[in-house]
Amino acid sequence: MTQPLRKFRKNMILFTDTLLSFRGTNCILATSFRTSDLEREYIAIINGETVTSGIAISEDVKTVCNQGQLKESLKLSHVVDQQGIYVDCAAYASILHDCVYNKSLPEGKLVHAHIIKTGFALEETFLGNRLLTMYAKLRSLLDARIVFDRMPERDVISWTVMIAAYARHGQGEEAWTVFGQMKRTGLRPNQFTYASILPGCTNMAALRWGKQVHEEIIKNGFRCNVFIGSALVDMYVKCRSIEDARKVFDEMPERDVVSWTSMIAGLAQNGHIDEARELFQRMPERNMVSWNVMIAGYAQNGNVNEASMFFLKMPKRDVVSWNAMITGYAQNGCIEKAMALFQKMPEKDVISWNAMITGCVESGNLDEALKFFQKMAERTVISWTAMISGYVQHGLFDEALKLFQEMPERNVVSWTTMIAGYAQNGYFDEALKLFRQMQLAGVKPNSDTFSSVLPACAGLVALEHGKEVHKDIIRSEFQSHVFVGSALVDMYAKCGRIDDACKVFDKILKQDVIVWTAMIVGYALNGFGKDAIKLFEQMQHSDMNPDRVTFIGVLSACCHSGLVEIGWHYFSCMTQVYHITPTIEHYSCMVDLLGRAGLLNEAQDIIIKMPLKPNTSIWASLLSACRIHSNIELAECVAKHLFELDPENAAVYVLLSNIYAAAGRWDDIKIVRKAMKDKMVKMKPGCSSIEVNKQVYAFLVGDQSHLQKEKIYQKLENIVWTDERSKTCARHKFCAT
Repeated sequence: MTQPLRKFRKNMILFTDTLLSFRGTNCILATSFRTSDLEREYIAIINGETVTSGIAISEDVKTVCNQGQLKESLKLSHVVDQQGIYVDCAAYASILHDCVYNKSLPEGKLVHAHIIKTGFALEETFLGNRLLTMYAKLRSLLDARIVFDRMPERDVISWTVMIAAYARHGQGEEAWTVFGQMKRTGLRPNQFTYASILPGCTNMAALRWGKQVHEEIIKNGFRCNVFIGSALVDMYVKCRSIEDARKVFDEMPERDVVSWTSMIAGLAQNGHIDEARELFQRMPERNMVSWNVMIAGYAQNGNVNEASMFFLKMPKRDVVSWNAMITGYAQNGCIEKAMALFQKMPEKDVISWNAMITGCVESGNLDEALKFFQKMAERTVISWTAMISGYVQHGLFDEALKLFQEMPERNVVSWTTMIAGYAQNGYFDEALKLFRQMQLAGVKPNSDTFSSVLPACAGLVALEHGKEVHKDIIRSEFQSHVFVGSALVDMYAKCGRIDDACKVFDKILKQDVIVWTAMIVGYALNGFGKDAIKLFEQMQHSDMNPDRVTFIGVLSACCHSGLVEIGWHYFSCMTQVYHITPTIEHYSCMVDLLGRAGLLNEAQDIIIKMPLKPNTSIWASLLSACRIHSNIELAECVAKHLFELDPENAAVYVLLSNIYAAAGRWDDIKIVRKAMKDKMVKMKPGCSSIEVNKQVYAFLVGDQSHLQKEKIYQKLENIVWTDERSKTCARHKFCAT
């Protein structure tokens, strides 16, 4: 026996042993057990009884693949390669298909390496397309792009697979770029190409791309294609362009269950639930998905009773149906019904458990949420994030951080949840630190992350940090996003950079009420009351209806600029024209406006006559006005209300003491101080922050914690001494004149 044949025999024995052991047999090669035709053939090869060609082996590989035996097919292709017998493209295609089916990316890469060795990768477009498909479906877009770029020849399938890979994984701009490159090569897109690019146009910013594709579809004669028609309906629905979706749907000469379901889902998700039901009833053939869409639609619109009726009427239910109903109950505060249905559920998946955790969190029942979380056999990032969100919402940051650090895997949502929680509760420094840790971990921020971290920059007046975040936003191409843009405007305004806020405002393509309000409030905060009013008038002329927050900004602008009559006008306009019921914040703005103008009696009348119960904020505004205008009698009356509402608020005692001090009533000051002492009211130390070299430093009154405290206090003394000296010189100069 020759050396190559011995080697081949040895490899085949190893292969056959592996094959048999994979089938659960403990036997080795023998004649006492059953063997398949494929096993007999290779036993014969080992014994030197027959010679097998590459074609025959390729067929065997395909047979093994068709039986779902990925490991055997990989071993077989390796063995025959060592004998210089290569399998054909179809066999490789079968193995790659098995890699996709088994979600086996490492094995797929091994096959890719094997293909490169044989030279097929450079010669066969068919095989290149199969490699592309494997990488795309296994979410390895970088590898897919490498294969795509190295293909010497690409057909319409190659381009379509690459476009679909980008579009389905949220990279719409990349999909659109590849689509344009394809057309420039002279290749004409087919129906599958158009259906692949449309999922990349799934937001308002990409709607114009979708409409361009729609025009091409009509021009190239694919208008009547049901496959493309369904994709167009889905695209317009996801872009929230319901009228366009309905127009495409109504003009379709033929509709399938996908087009009906997409249209129904679009209507239900956008508040047109009655229209969705009418279409559902007209639907010639309903599947489980269409029933589930109606359940989710009614639940989303707050009508859990109708959702329950659809659930009970379903001819057959799957796990999605149960999850939709459980989620509906949970989202609408019916947590007990959700729990009861969960217990009856015949088969639960991770979505079912996550729905219960989220429902318990939203209903404020953290203990129950934790029980569900601990009982889960398998937890996902969503499970962990839901629990973290619950702790954050209840201010339990130690527990949230502990859980966050224990997470086996974190995604952008879990990072953003923690960052937003810190920022919304005033832990600005922690939010910024966590944001930088997120970037160092290689997690790419999304629009929600940027919208969460910018308020932390604003809260610390950390302009340099804010600018760095702004650069990240530009690099990530989120600068025109509505929520990110409004957060940027707010950050620059609170850092005193109103010009930069204006520049950001002007660059936002779609300026909604949130963006307009952010700019109006920004002007108000910086004392540009007239500019705020002017911008508000522009907003009205642009047919944009203001909301309650907008009017808080407008009234604040009037307050800071002393525009009493204009303030009264817009307060009336809010209720009579826009039918917005005033909140305590609106009344507080009016009290502040009148109080600053010296109209203290009118301010008091508003508090007495308003239909809401006064809080500490509104009484404090009036007390501050009393200090400005030295109205001691009213100040004492207001202070009594404040002492009743918040007897441990040291600021009230201090403010009342200052009012007495300005009037020289020292005995009354002693009474106030004694009251503070008797009630053990303590002053919270004042805190200031300063940003140096992109580092934010916080200082408390009498702070001794900084490492360079001696230098800091020495510098502070020099500043005070210089200031006093300049004041003395100014007085001498005034006396001399």
